[in-house]
Amino acid sequence: MPRRRPGKIRVGAPASHGTTGARPVIDGLSSRALSEIIRLEHTRNYLQPGDVSAAVGLWKDYVHQPERDLWLDYEWGNVHWYCCGNPLEARALLDTVMQAMSPRNARELRKVVSRSDAVWNLPSPPYGTDGR
Repeated sequence: MPRRRPGKIRVGAPASHGTTGARPVIDGLSSRALSEIIRLEHTRNYLQPGDVSAAVGLWKDYVHQPERDLWLDYEWGNVHWYCCGNPLEARALLDTVMQAMSPRNARELRKVVSRSDAVWNLPSPPYGTDGR
């Protein structure tokens, strides 16, 4: 019998229930918190498998973009958000999920999300810091 590779959940694609061993990966979360996220993704009508880890990744990637890109998104919007996901909606989804989780597991997810929030809330450097 050929050896099978473990299943992998693709971000944005619904995972089949037959996939064994496929778990979302969010750095900094315990297996207990990940198990609760999996349960929520299977029992809540506003979630699909993989949505929470995709939202964490989307928010993290967005806040690490250069300030100029963030400003353009704020002023004009971003047409890629329609196909690739809106990071601001992803952040709102994370708030909703944290409210649905048990306090202990929500605290873990809040800690992970707060790292990206801290980057988002950093003050901009003043103009002319390069000596001009």
